Amino acid sequence: MKKHYLFILLCIFTLFINCRGDESATVSDPGSTAVKTGKLTGKVMSQNGTKPIGGASVFTFDEKYKIYYTTSDAEGNFSLEAPVGNHTIHIQTGNGSNFRTEISAQVKDNETLALDASQTKLNQVAKIAYVKGTYDQIEDIIQSLGYTATEITNNDLANLTTISQYDIIFLNCGSRKYLIHQALYPAIDANLATFVANGGSIYASDWDVAYLVGGTDNTSACAPAGGFVPDAKLCSLNQGSSGIIPATVSNAGLAAALGFNTLNIDFDLGVWQKITNYDPTYWEVLVKDMSNNPLMIRTNHFTATGVPNTPVGNAPNTTFTTVCITLPGNIQISISVPQVLVPYLVALGATVGPCSGSSNSGYIYYTSFHNHASGNIGNAAGILQYVILNL
Repeated sequence: MKKHYLFILLCIFTLFINCRGDESATVSDPGSTAVKTGKLTGKVMSQNGTKPIGGASVFTFDEKYKIYYTTSDAEGNFSLEAPVGNHTIHIQTGNGSNFRTEISAQVKDNETLALDASQTKLNQVAKIAYVKGTYDQIEDIIQSLGYTATEITNNDLANLTTISQYDIIFLNCGSRKYLIHQALYPAIDANLATFVANGGSIYASDWDVAYLVGGTDNTSACAPAGGFVPDAKLCSLNQGSSGIIPATVSNAGLAAALGFNTLNIDFDLGVWQKITNYDPTYWEVLVKDMSNNPLMIRTNHFTATGVPNTPVGNAPNTTFTTVCITLPGNIQISISVPQVLVPYLVALGATVGPCSGSSNSGYIYYTSFHNHASGNIGNAAGILQYVILNL
């Protein structure tokens, strides 16, 4: 009888175990459910289809607002893993506020969709202006990519209403002409400060550092009168000599976008502005010479007190907002997304504004080199194309 009792208990126990099975394998865990994905491939190109764009952000979101992200290589090629379904694919440079494209694509499970080159051209959203110079023409590079820029003058720089309609202003070397326009420069200094503090971006080359830090047509001493960048942040002296300068690309993103990290820069003028002192917490060095002297710097840390709150460029009409998202590996990216997505992304940990710098500041780029009037600039052309697309 006792044996029968033990047998019955053993059967009940065995039945109980068999009914439970392996709990970890049968209990559904929504967080571990595999997401069905496909791939999107393509080649990011400039608006006129002549130049591959390296370093462009390519991304989309799933229905839970998780980001799927990649970047284009130096030849513009990308391969993006994306969730199955109909999605908007975003292509952007910089933080996406000035150059971006949106594509609608149907992603199928375990299939690769090759996007047509006509779909992956990078569109110009920004309104761009330039001041004509003597020693270079950045407008030629802008136009060579298929984008447009409007010529303005020093008189226009003295008018805040005029410049506030633009997102980006390029200051060509030799455009300052201080002796002709010196009465305008207090207003120009104030307007450029207001422009950048409200999100506008500026690129200046060589002698036109004087727009940033003061001085006449160029600068021959630290802390000259005028300008809008604090004197302690930058000093540039007009003492560089002509010749070929070996250089390295010190910014990883720029090097990846270019496909090289060393180059020779031809300083073909008899004298050029040499950066002799800078605040490394304020400026990021993107290109330097072999002695670690900066040749190309940028900042988005500019702030100013007492400047008017002035809408700049497309800001009053845009439906996009810049956010900072942290990717796996603690990699942070600044991108622009439709405003309707912002609350959902913030709920997942994104923050409004760029990942670094002042939340309101535009970028200031400065290069001691420029595109020569002769057009013989070699690999520096790729760097200046990068500057244009990432302001």
